[in-house]
Amino acid sequence: MKRAGARPRNTVPVPSQQFSALTEVLFRFLTEPKEVERFMTQLSDFATMNKISLGPLKNIVKSILLVPNGALKRNLSSEQVRADFIALGLSEEKASYFAEQWKVNSPTLTRLAVGQTLMINQLVDMEWKFGVTAGSSELEKVGSIFLQLKLVIKRGSQMENVYIELTLPQFYSFLHEMERVKTSLESFS
Repeated sequence: MKRAGARPRNTVPVPSQQFSALTEVLFRFLTEPKEVERFMTQLSDFATMNKISLGPLKNIVKSILLVPNGALKRNLSSEQVRADFIALGLSEEKASYFAEQWKVNSPTLTRLAVGQTLMINQLVDMEWKFGVTAGSSELEKVGSIFLQLKLVIKRGSQMENVYIELTLPQFYSFLHEMERVKTSLESFS
């Protein structure tokens, strides 16, 4: 039996027109980050249309953008984004709406982030070797296993060697992260 005024399940409530419009502007900017001029024009138009000062609106937008940027870095689900916004004091309705927009746009945002990362720092070659500490002034370190990595990274047009030494637990953590990256990249192909 359906109660009067109850929403059907699996539908996203539509918050105020202002919040919906601002969310649309934010996601357009996030999916087209090079269009800064258009974004600023849209923010200015939004402020004028809604009789809001542009300065405080920019501060609000900067604060709101921290959540999707952090969510991208941590690969958060739409439900986790919704929970973050609720924890920050946004209403359930608005948080659910933003989370639904996140769900729709996050694959594009992730692909953009991966593309930028790979273009900035491209791994060209890697050499590695395992070793065991034979002697040390610290007794606990004797017999410990380590891994030395030499990464050749292309930064722009320059090649750079990066040397890293990892303990065995650090190596396994690194390996786990690389497997997660591989799985993420495979999901795009």
